[in-house]
Amino acid sequence: MHWRERAVCLRVDPDLFFPIGVSGLTLAQVDEAKGVCGRCPVVEQCLDWAMRVGQVEGIWGGTTESERRAMRRRGAHRVRGTITTAG
Repeated sequence: MHWRERAVCLRVDPDLFFPIGVSGLTLAQVDEAKGVCGRCPVVEQCLDWAMRVGQVEGIWGGTTESERRAMRRRGAHRVRGTITTAG
């Protein structure tokens, strides 16, 4: 079974994971989406995929667009429960 088939988000409105804006109600939406990710058995695979393909928009693997950008700048990201760094 592919990891995506086990994702908790399959049973949630996809719009939840693509908030518009960075303040107010959007922050509550981000928290709700991250809560779904927090219950997901494949969150690490999701984040790894998003980092590998350079997914820019949306919440993936429990991270926002800006969080993933920061991870790329640092050259670090989680893979299967660990932190990897470039270099």
